[in-house]
Amino acid sequence: MISGLVQLFLWQGLGELLSKFFLPGIPGPVLGLLLLLVFLCARGQVNADLGLVADSFRQHLGLLFVPASVGVLLFLPELQTHALAVGTALLVSVILTIAVTAIVLKLFWYVSLKRNKGHRHE
Repeated sequence: MISGLVQLFLWQGLGELLSKFFLPGIPGPVLGLLLLLVFLCARGQVNADLGLVADSFRQHLGLLFVPASVGVLLFLPELQTHALAVGTALLVSVILTIAVTAIVLKLFWYVSLKRNKGHRHE
């Protein structure tokens, strides 16, 4: 478990360095996750320690929404004032998220289909 956490922190640290020196407009943790994703895709598998940490985080993912919920309640009067704009932004973001997810899944399906056809001929 410690090894998996260390791996996550190393990727986040690398992302922070890239953010600091090369891409200041993108948060370091986002860059670290993108680098980790590229690394795992290139490797083709997740090692056991990293998988254990990811499963542990996934089981407690709901706790990450508690601070956001408190923030929403803190700014409730402002949200009520701008309810139409907030509602429109939420609706558009949900629609875009579903569309992008569908496109990515379609691409993965297409790549998987191509890869399976290539293995049959060999």
